[in-house]
Order: sequence, then C-alpha cells, then structure tokens
Amino acid sequence: MKVDIPTLVEQAREGRPRAVARLISLVEGASPQLREVMAALAPLAGHAYVVGLTGSPGVGKSTSTSALVTAYRKAGKRVGVLAVDPSSPFSGGALLGDRVRMSDHASDPGVYIRSMATRGHLGGLAWSAPQAIRVLDAAGCDVILVETVGVGQSEVEIASQADTSVVLLAPGMGDGIQAAKAGILEIGDVYVVNKADRDGADATARELNHMLGLGESRGPGDWRPPIVKTVAARGEGLDEVVEALEKHRAWMEEHGVLAERRTARAAREVETIAVTALRERIADLHGDRRLDALAERIVAGDLDPYAAADELVAGLTGTPADS
Repeated sequence: MKVDIPTLVEQAREGRPRAVARLISLVEGASPQLREVMAALAPLAGHAYVVGLTGSPGVGKSTSTSALVTAYRKAGKRVGVLAVDPSSPFSGGALLGDRVRMSDHASDPGVYIRSMATRGHLGGLAWSAPQAIRVLDAAGCDVILVETVGVGQSEVEIASQADTSVVLLAPGMGDGIQAAKAGILEIGDVYVVNKADRDGADATARELNHMLGLGESRGPGDWRPPIVKTVAARGEGLDEVVEALEKHRAWMEEHGVLAERRTARAAREVETIAVTALRERIADLHGDRRLDALAERIVAGDLDPYAAADELVAGLTGTPADS
C-alpha cells in the first residue's frame, strides 16, 4: 500500500512519534518510496547536532546515553536516540527492541528512541543510519545521540556518522590498551571514563591522557580532546560531558570543521548509495550472456579479471572502459 509521504513528513515535523517511526521503518526496509522520503526530507534536515557514543561492551554506553538524554532535556533540548544493536539471526530485527534500558524516557514527548539492527554491517552502524538521522533531524530533534554496538576495531565507523564522537571507557577493563588497538584514539573528540567510583578510574584517565599525548602534535587552536569522569548510573559528571560537547561544537563552527565533516559525511553517503546500486545491477546480470562471455574470455586467457571488470562497469554506466 502506497504511503502518503508529504502528510507523513508533516506529521513527523509536528512531533508525532508514530509518523517518525513509520518514516524510519520505510528507510530501514528500503521501501520503494525511499527516494520520495529522502526528497521530502532534504530541505528540512541539517539542523540537529549528532553525537556518536562508542566503547567496549560493559562500559555503560546505554546508561550514559540515557543520562545524557536527561541532561539535554534539562536544558530544554528535544532529543533523538538511535540505538544500533546486533541483528537477530532469525528475524533481522534489533535484539533489544526499542531499548528497555531507556524506558525512563518513554513517556517524554521531547524524546524519541529507536533501535536499529546492524544487519551484519562490519562498522556496527546500520546501513540506513544516515537516513534515520535525517528523519529525526527533520522531525525537530535538537540533538541526536547515536549509540553503537561495542565490537572493537569496527567501532571507528562512528566517526564518519557523527558531528562529535564520544569514546567511553571504564576502569579495570584494559580499555586504554584496547583503545589504542582499536584506533579509537584517532576518532574520539571527547573521552569519558565511566564508572569513576570504581578503583582504577584515575589510573585509566591518566593512561588515556598519556596515550593522547603520544599522538600527533597539535598546533595552536587545535582541538585537544578532554577526558571527563562520570558515574552515569547516578547521573554524576553528565553536565560536564554536555559542556565538553558544546565546547567542541563551538570550536568546530568557529574553525569550519562542522561544515567539513557534514560535507564529507554526505559524500560518503552518496558513494555508498551509488556502490549499492551498481552492485544490484551487477547481481541482476547472473545468467546474463554478457557476464558469461567475459568469464569465458578470462578462462581462455584472452582477458584478465580487472579488464573484464572494467568492461562490465563500462557497459553498465556508459563510461569508456579505458577512462
């Protein structure tokens, strides 16, 4: 059944949760009307501040996200949350549904929470996350928190989706060394040592500070990622996290970094969509005589696989193979 997209978008802009949920479902399900949805949202998005939260399992990402929602709501901000979960191998849906751990905010009309499944995507972020972010942006969210699965090295992808990336660590988990291995020392804009009431919190912060100091040199005016200690379960330190986030946002705006990041993000999104479209067109060729002919020439030694691929892409895109 065809959906009335203009009406749905207008309802989402009015803050109606069901309309927002329907739009994100259309995005996740790669609906035939996806292009229409994106065209309707394009002029309405670009206002929300997107914060990504990542870290190893057990550091308290969900608790920290929930506490951040509380802090931003105290400041009068409308908040959207995308909680990206592992996919169920049976249904393809998110294992945690709509995030029972954030049930404290379920009745707040100024908060929208949605779980998305990674669907096997190596980077931890659902492939449709950029479009879902755009839906929440157009729906009037001032801040969008994207909490990702903690799966080690692949979490670096969060940096490509957020305006500001928050890396969470906790004492006693070997997170400092793990952070260096995972490469997240390069992507964090703000670092949070959660569970700071535990033994080893100060040592973890010192180790992290040392590792950040070993990184590439920073010139005058460059951003130095702050380290904030929190006890998210008690709401302690979250105002300081919000302050650090707002300082980073102001710094990015002053130095033109925010616009650069958003432009790069849009470019990657276009590239992903284009590659997906090309892959689908190639998949449609299975059993096609053109593909079989190229394969036969490779087997006969008349053509190498790269040249064959060039011919295939050229045929699909109308571009000369030698360009």
